[in-house]
Amino acid sequence: MAAVVSSAPSAAAVSAVRDTGTTVRGANDDDGVHGVLPALVAYPTSTEETSQVLRAAAAHALAVVPRGCGTKLTWGQPPSRVDLVVDLSRMDRVIDHAPGDLVVVTQAGTRLASLQQTVAGAGQRLAVDEMVPGASVGGTVAASTSGPQRVLAGTVRDLLIGVTMVRADGVVAKAGGRVVKNVAGYDLGKLITGSFGTLGVITEAVFRLHPLPAARRFVAVAVHDQNQAHEAVQSIVHGQVVPSAVELDWPAEGPGTVTVLLEGTAGGVAARTESTLAVLDRFAPEAGEQPPARWSTYPWTGGQIALKLTFALTGLPTVLAELRTLALQKSVPVTVRGSAGAGVLYGALPDGTDPATVVHVVQRLRLVCRSYGGAVVVVDAPTAVKEAIDLWGPIAAIDLMRRVKDQFDPQHRLSPGRFVGGI
Repeated sequence: MAAVVSSAPSAAAVSAVRDTGTTVRGANDDDGVHGVLPALVAYPTSTEETSQVLRAAAAHALAVVPRGCGTKLTWGQPPSRVDLVVDLSRMDRVIDHAPGDLVVVTQAGTRLASLQQTVAGAGQRLAVDEMVPGASVGGTVAASTSGPQRVLAGTVRDLLIGVTMVRADGVVAKAGGRVVKNVAGYDLGKLITGSFGTLGVITEAVFRLHPLPAARRFVAVAVHDQNQAHEAVQSIVHGQVVPSAVELDWPAEGPGTVTVLLEGTAGGVAARTESTLAVLDRFAPEAGEQPPARWSTYPWTGGQIALKLTFALTGLPTVLAELRTLALQKSVPVTVRGSAGAGVLYGALPDGTDPATVVHVVQRLRLVCRSYGGAVVVVDAPTAVKEAIDLWGPIAAIDLMRRVKDQFDPQHRLSPGRFVGGI
């Protein structure tokens, strides 16, 4: 896709950003945000420097897009314009780790893998799966990516207990704190999670941690149709084994696989594994210590159409049946994988799928998922597909979301147009 160059900011605007003392350079082709090329890239190393950069940007009405490690910049819609990219990769320090409180404070540019390595030294972990290799903490929060562990530990939104962000006008805002029970201002953390950089630039985050389990086992079963998949998932979710994850891998054709993750003490995991094997006995289960090859990954690769499907657990067989029907009727194989135990699946359509066909498939899936209280979001896709479909579909709270955007970013300069309804 050819890069679209935003209108060049004035010399005064460029000087104002450079005068903040933050490292600033001219942008190149690699700095494009989903094909939209900025003029400048700034590299703050602290919340204070980020604040100064955003104040300068506000004074000259510059459009700003925050960037962590750049792993998800094609998600959502391309921004309507970008003058300045605020790159947080130099804010990569774990500020504090309090093992006794099970709390960690980190800068937003820290890679998730690096954070995990730091807290693992104390026998702890942030129970968030690295669904996108190389992702930063800030990007993980901004895109709200969560994987298999969400069944027991919750999502990144649940584990975030404090956040520091810089508003579009450069004002620093903080919410929550370093104590797990401190909920003052916690709604700000919930609000900014999954906002795609449209409400503020995240600079620091405080997370609740969990102990690293002493043992873990995987129990997997093959399921040959949607009813077997539903039966296997329901048996585990409503049983007594307390799984950390219940994942479904459902290819476009052929049998699928339900995999259960059990974690805890060695003795406890051994006993719960035996219980799980007994519960799933009719499916000929197999137990092992290694996860499946595709564990904790999205089903798509570059160029494919990426979907997120949510629904109540009772809707699983209907959703799976619809996927197979679409494959037969439209000759479009849709592979899905995800937390069947939480009613969240991720799907992939082949690259090169005609936009009109994608629209048909997504509309059909939206009807099914909405009937079970869920939705279908097009996470990523080629430009032609994005131009043909509303990526998010109907959003009941869109008017409220627009009012929130107006409060946080009245001039709509933060990641303009990337999110729901052109926010």
